[in-house]
Amino acid sequence: MDITEVNKGVIEEFRANGGVCSGWLEGAPVVLVTMTGAKSGRELTSPLVYSTDGDDLVIIASKAGAPEHPNWYYNLVANPDVTVEVGTDKWEATAHLCEEDERARLFATQAALMDNFNDYEKSAAEHGRVIPVFRLVRKS
Repeated sequence: MDITEVNKGVIEEFRANGGVCSGWLEGAPVVLVTMTGAKSGRELTSPLVYSTDGDDLVIIASKAGAPEHPNWYYNLVANPDVTVEVGTDKWEATAHLCEEDERARLFATQAALMDNFNDYEKSAAEHGRVIPVFRLVRKS
């Protein structure tokens, strides 16, 4: 499975249907995060599931529990200014990497809504990886 092609289809469907996706993402809260590539400097968009904490969106760099972080993690660390799309709304935000207690609380909140994140956490831990959590804060 080519994740780039899968993501391209999800992004097209999201934008064509006001943020609604079908298939394995049907009913899931999906956000498009457009960022600058850490190495390439190109504009890249990733469709991600999210939860909320107050007015902020929370995204988790799980990569389904893989031993390594997803590429978008490195992009956000290097270039935290992003564009966010939820439904038909679009705004600028800053990605903040969460640490320790905040990270644990936000991860647990999303895992309570989407149980597969508990499996991802166990799998990542087997590889010695702590899954990063980001808070997307809207710019004023």
